[in-house]
Amino acid sequence: MENQQRRTFGTRGPVNTQQHYVVARTEELADFIQRVKEGRYIVIFAPRQTGKTTFFRSVLDTLAVEESDYFPLELNFETHKNLTADAFYANLTEDIVEAIEESFERRGSVPSDALRQLLENTTLPNHLSLRRFFRRLPSLLGAQRIVLMIDEFDGIPPAVVSDFLHTLRRIYHTDLSIRSPYSIGIVGVKNITQLNYDRSISPFNIQDEFSLPPFTLEQVEELLGQWTAEVGQHFELEVVKILHRQTGGQPFLVNRLAQILTEEMDLPTEEPITLAHFAKAHTALMHEDNVNFNHLVTNVRRDTRFESILMQIASGKGILFTPRNEVMMELATYGVIQKGAGGMCEIVNPIYQRCIMQTFQPAINGLEQDYFPEDTCAKGTDYLTPTGELNLESLLDNFRDFIFRVGFRILQVPGIPRESVGQHLLATYLDAFVQMVGGDMYLELPTGRGRMDLVVFHKNRKYIVEIKIWQGAQSYEGGKEQLAAYLKSEGVSEGYYVVFDHRKNPNPRDETEWVDGLRIRSYVIPVVQERPSDFSEEDAAYGQFFQ
Repeated sequence: MENQQRRTFGTRGPVNTQQHYVVARTEELADFIQRVKEGRYIVIFAPRQTGKTTFFRSVLDTLAVEESDYFPLELNFETHKNLTADAFYANLTEDIVEAIEESFERRGSVPSDALRQLLENTTLPNHLSLRRFFRRLPSLLGAQRIVLMIDEFDGIPPAVVSDFLHTLRRIYHTDLSIRSPYSIGIVGVKNITQLNYDRSISPFNIQDEFSLPPFTLEQVEELLGQWTAEVGQHFELEVVKILHRQTGGQPFLVNRLAQILTEEMDLPTEEPITLAHFAKAHTALMHEDNVNFNHLVTNVRRDTRFESILMQIASGKGILFTPRNEVMMELATYGVIQKGAGGMCEIVNPIYQRCIMQTFQPAINGLEQDYFPEDTCAKGTDYLTPTGELNLESLLDNFRDFIFRVGFRILQVPGIPRESVGQHLLATYLDAFVQMVGGDMYLELPTGRGRMDLVVFHKNRKYIVEIKIWQGAQSYEGGKEQLAAYLKSEGVSEGYYVVFDHRKNPNPRDETEWVDGLRIRSYVIPVVQERPSDFSEEDAAYGQFFQ
């Protein structure tokens, strides 16, 4: 197939099967169509760039082509928000007329003379006339049932939202045999409660909520497999799995990484796409400015209350998810957090977790000049083996010493919760070094249970670092078993375990053990709790830890 005829991985708006590789979402589509047939009034509220518009257009196409008993109409309120009530209904009149004409064109037919006359003479000055118009419309469509789909519904003007929803509610309570519209689909970002600007009880409590989930691993495999079928280049299974884990199946991120790998890295198509290629693509993604990341950053900065909870979650602190917490629900609405394992809050994917950490942690923490001893080679060769591989144990030994060197100044890093400053410093420390030596690093497994995993990729070798906060001797020992299990699943023979001890009387240690045949290098690193009145005494006390 010639390059210009190849489909691409779409990241700019709705995708279609002629131009793009598309996940079919067969099960979700069948579920939605069944709800339409049952006469449900359905709402799809999900963050931007999660495939909502692509999905509901698939619904419209399916109804138009395969379901002759239904007459689909498509409206879009994206540009309506600042209209007055009169202007809104004047434009709505024209929108409905155009939608009816487009539906006939999609089916290759034309409206009857009687329907044309109705459309020419129709004006909809308010919500009452809207209800009467839809009551008259079915008699001119034969036996077809009207299905109304409204995209970007949260663009509806605040002045009309309550009456509009009350009207839909009244239509819904009409006898099913004469109801018009028979079924309605409302698509947007904010939910009905958030749109109910007068803060009264929502008039649309008849809604049937439909969740459009992120891509499953199987769907990511299906999507990437379309490239393989057309071009012949396959993705190694490990790449498919890690791409799904890193993105959490978020449609934009899945397609963007696939786009980088297949279009921007100029890889020979006769060679497979490997984990090393993925690591480079991930680094490229994390260093770019794109619309999805801009939306994320804008949303997490909307409310000053977001920063504290997000930084705690990003650091692995366990916070119970509750649907009645306003801050949590707003972050969930924006697609930032979700209810994870054990009912705990978690950021929806590791890529977003890294973005959030970058958003709130300072670009310069004031300690960078202390990362390494003064005589360290500027190219980082002190922490490479003679064959040029990463000597991660030596690098972590130095980090342990760095924490001692900076002492109480660790508490002066702005914008980072005190209980998670150690994790953040380690992440930025490793990231800085890995970039310097041409490697790549990404987060893994956001668990919401006090654990953060970093994966470093350098010269085709993978290094895994598990980071935790001291939660007792039993938890410390159990963490080694957890890490060993993770190492086995990743095919890695050694791992690194760093635990930050915030107790007033910490017990620092570093040790190397073999767990289930795997080498694990462990560190317990004390973290200063308060600025001492006499630094020299504190310095001396901390020096005893490492004698």
